[in-house]
Amino acid sequence: MSSLLGALRKVLFAPSLASVGFEGRGFGVPPTPATARLESIPQSVVCGFEWGIDAPALWEAERRLDMVEPELRGFAYEGAAMAFTILDVMPGGRKDRTAELMSGPGLPHVFLTYIGIGFAMARLPRPLWKKVLPELDGVPFHPTMSWLAVDGYAFDRAYFDTDKWVGEQFVPKPYPWAGAPAYFPRACDQGIGRALWFINGGDPVKVAEAVNRFPAGRRPDLWSGVGLASTFAGGCDQAGLERLREAAGSTGEYQDELGLGVVFAVKARTFSSFVPRHTHLAARTLAGLSIEEAVDLADSTEVTEDAADGTPAYELWRQNIREGLAPSVGRLAA
Repeated sequence: MSSLLGALRKVLFAPSLASVGFEGRGFGVPPTPATARLESIPQSVVCGFEWGIDAPALWEAERRLDMVEPELRGFAYEGAAMAFTILDVMPGGRKDRTAELMSGPGLPHVFLTYIGIGFAMARLPRPLWKKVLPELDGVPFHPTMSWLAVDGYAFDRAYFDTDKWVGEQFVPKPYPWAGAPAYFPRACDQGIGRALWFINGGDPVKVAEAVNRFPAGRRPDLWSGVGLASTFAGGCDQAGLERLREAAGSTGEYQDELGLGVVFAVKARTFSSFVPRHTHLAARTLAGLSIEEAVDLADSTEVTEDAADGTPAYELWRQNIREGLAPSVGRLAA
């Protein structure tokens, strides 16, 4: 019976590896070694989901996930968090799988497991969203970084419903995530910005053009998503990163947003204890920072309490990072 239920869950929730590839999504991205590497990221998420949706013991899920190469492992944990979230909210199931994952073997990838919760939200009706965020007392960055779940939700929708979320520039209805419904669309735009990096195959010119088709008021959050994706996921050489930085700074208004995404990406990579070469390259090229400088900036500006006016601690932290980036962004522009 458990195998039958597992097979049913896969049919209902899991896309195939081919369907998450760029050709399968119809993105028109030319096949190159770089784009193939980018494609392996959503495919790693699918693998993690399939390993998790069968509801194995936590030790077995951990064993499977840890066989994924370090650079892609966090994405597999995203998929597992998506699966465990779905299992947790289903009637009659356990309610603690996601918490066990995120406070246990998934802790080094906590930034990405929040995103996995968002992937589950994209497949669940809104009334169930109030059940998706587990109790994570003592887990670093909780609940501040839970906004990455909203980011993940919008990334998923932009990736799988591209005509609506990107082509038509759909604005989702506010939802009282963390008691701040007004911030919900902004966090969604950060996820859409990340998705634009993949939808356009890491091509800096096409990514910039995609961002600039959105209304000006949405572009800052979109650019921060682009900065995060390009730094964490890679897919672009130094010349391309330089073009991306120039596009973000062509009017001098978005380089700090791009750099903000860089800093969060570096923080997430270092927290997982694996920082690939492309993250070093992006940090230096897009933000003018070493890995150590980016981590110091993130750590020295962290905010854990919401403002009295309701501004989430997450956004206050982002504001502090933007301000701290001014010297390095100024040097890049000089």
